[in-house]
Amino acid sequence: TESITISSNRTLVSPGDVFELGFFRTNSSSPWYLGIWYKKLSERTYVWVANRDSPLPNSIGTLKISGNNLVLLDHSNKSVWSTNLTRENERFLVVAELLANGNFVLRNSNNNDASEFLWQSFDFPTDTLLPEMKLGYDLKTGLNRFLTSWRSSDDPSSGEISYKLETRRFPEFYLWRGVFILYRSGPWNGIRLSGILDDQKLSYLVYNFTENSEEVAYTFLMTNSTIYSRLIVSSEGNFMRQTWNPSVGMWNVFWGFPFASQCDMYRRCGPYSYCDVSTLPICNCIQGFNPSNVQQWDQRSWSGGCIRRTQLSCSGDGFTRMKNMKLPETTMATVDRSIGVKECEKRCLSDCNCTAFANADIRNGGTGCVIWTGELEDIRNYAADGQDLYVRLAAADL
Repeated sequence: TESITISSNRTLVSPGDVFELGFFRTNSSSPWYLGIWYKKLSERTYVWVANRDSPLPNSIGTLKISGNNLVLLDHSNKSVWSTNLTRENERFLVVAELLANGNFVLRNSNNNDASEFLWQSFDFPTDTLLPEMKLGYDLKTGLNRFLTSWRSSDDPSSGEISYKLETRRFPEFYLWRGVFILYRSGPWNGIRLSGILDDQKLSYLVYNFTENSEEVAYTFLMTNSTIYSRLIVSSEGNFMRQTWNPSVGMWNVFWGFPFASQCDMYRRCGPYSYCDVSTLPICNCIQGFNPSNVQQWDQRSWSGGCIRRTQLSCSGDGFTRMKNMKLPETTMATVDRSIGVKECEKRCLSDCNCTAFANADIRNGGTGCVIWTGELEDIRNYAADGQDLYVRLAAADL
């Protein structure tokens, strides 16, 4: 029976006082939005916006529960946003609640079970991933949860930058600007995403990637609840981790892609070449390969990549081991988690189309087998960390 209106200035505050939900506008001439922000921070930081693409044109707006849905009504009592549930069973009472973790949920008033929420804001992220939110697919409902930037720093409408999971046999995330790929995260290797090294170094963060029949999703948890940390896609085209620094009163960018390094730009060096920030030029052919166009290569136009010196003969081929690598793009990769690296090498040699192999999981000395067919794309190395990649070569090139 309750409602929140713009004029009443009422808000919902999460238990623990971390998050607040209410109406806001980004400046004195902007339309109005329903959103969630950090309650106590000196710099107003929004983590979720309900009606980002259907703002309220003036300062008349109401959030209420109607027909077991949350609805947002404008000045003419027209719905501009709702939770859009089709519920036949309307005999029970529903309540809307802002949880301690920042999740805004609609639930049966006598059922607190998280798996039975009727609707939750965590399933519809805007530009921010908070601890306990999931990024990726819920295979039971077909929902893909991904991040989309604001259009600009004071316009929350959907921008053109997105960070999204591509499900395939070895899933990985892509950062997009419209239809162009800016950056690839690399697949999950048991400890982290192959292309994001810095994450495992933080003692207060725990990462998880779940891949089963119900979901394929990435999430992180804070072991120290007094630290605020979030993943965000910015309107400028960066994907970054920000951690709040209370002593200076601002967000600290812990890492960001693709601006962290030239080698993080998607396909910076063409096929069969790898990017190395410590070499000049930064693009290098893999052992056994030469630039496909030497003139272009010398002009630092590397998109043509490299070609084999000696064609594979299918029998008698071997492998060069590349250390500390970000694994190649996994579009043409297959995974078998039941075999180890020795079996993996045999399987690759027995398939004439196999061009490389690696461990699927780098824990406990390495387990599982990933096999690539076709060209190897978007590879780089690291000073440390990374993992071993075995690239197939003709005997003459070993």
